[in-house]
Formats: sequence, C-alpha cells, structure tokens
Amino acid sequence: MSTFDADPSDRATGAPRLLGIGTPGPMRQRLNALILAREKRATAGLAGDYVAEGEPLEHVGERLTLVDDEGERVATVVVTKVVTCRFIDVPWEFARAEAEGDESIEEWREGHREYWTSVGEQVDDSTTVVLIWFELE
Repeated sequence: MSTFDADPSDRATGAPRLLGIGTPGPMRQRLNALILAREKRATAGLAGDYVAEGEPLEHVGERLTLVDDEGERVATVVVTKVVTCRFIDVPWEFARAEAEGDESIEEWREGHREYWTSVGEQVDDSTTVVLIWFELE
C-alpha cells in the first residue's frame, strides 16, 4: 500500500527516492506513525506501477526518504529485502511485518485488494506485487 515517488532530477544527483506510504491523509499519518514506532517494517507495491512510472525496484541497502502528506521528510528507511511474487503467494510473514492489524493472510489480501481497487488498480491472484522490508535508520 505504497506509492514510490521520485523526481527524475533526484536520481541524477543521487538523492534518495521518496517513499509515500498509502494515500495522503489519515492513512498515511497512521502508517508513518507505525514506522516511526518501529512496528511497521514492510510495505507492498504493484509491479505494474514501477513499469508505468519507469522506476526500478528498490534494492537491498537503498535509503528511502519517508514523507508526510506535504512531501516533507519524516525519516529515512533502509531497504533490507525485496521480493516479487504473485498476489496470492504473499506470505503471512510479510503481512505481519506490515503491522497494519491484519489477523490473517486472507484479511491482508482482502484489505490490500480493496485499497488498490479504490485507487483504480485491478488486482487478481496473479498480479505481481513487490514486497519491501525495511528498517528505520
């Protein structure tokens, strides 16, 4: 449930990419608070979004600038693991690391499918997702 925004000029200067979790407003505020509390240690994105935006996947060791609703820096996270898989194959281990309150992998799938549908993305069991684990720096 993330959007990864990058200003192309930042890539040329080597500045970290921006990480905007969820959608601006109460969702982003809640998710950022979970990250700052070191509870949320993972996030998911749709592989198709990377292709559409011409963005490379994150890589282990990459530093990302976590931003608030106004795009201002909140913190820096460091990517510790990146995996791509089908939506249906997302493991419970990952859902727990997202720390969004889901009590089962089925609940995680339902919530994420609902979220992505609400922002205009069609997700089925074979949709490729990008799973990113990170640590707060």
